[in-house]
Amino acid sequence: MNFKAEDNLEDFTREKVGKLTSFFDGIIESDVTLKAEQISEENNKIAEIKVIVPGKDLFAKKQAKSFEEAIDQAVNALRKQLIKRKEKIKGI
Repeated sequence: MNFKAEDNLEDFTREKVGKLTSFFDGIIESDVTLKAEQISEENNKIAEIKVIVPGKDLFAKKQAKSFEEAIDQAVNALRKQLIKRKEKIKGI
């Protein structure tokens, strides 16, 4: 299903994804894809976020009742991945 995200959803996404730089300052770029699948299902909103960092890119895909909830969950998953990446680089 194709849709145009409203400005408040775009702002919410930018704010959440932008906070990832506080966990890892080597982020080169991020790409967010939002999808709505099978309208009959309650948890049909999907957020896919790809974060490009030196080495191996990071990815999270979460499904929830709302785009905001799916974005929150995906950002939290990426936060954990970025912290692990940072610790690995520092040799912790």
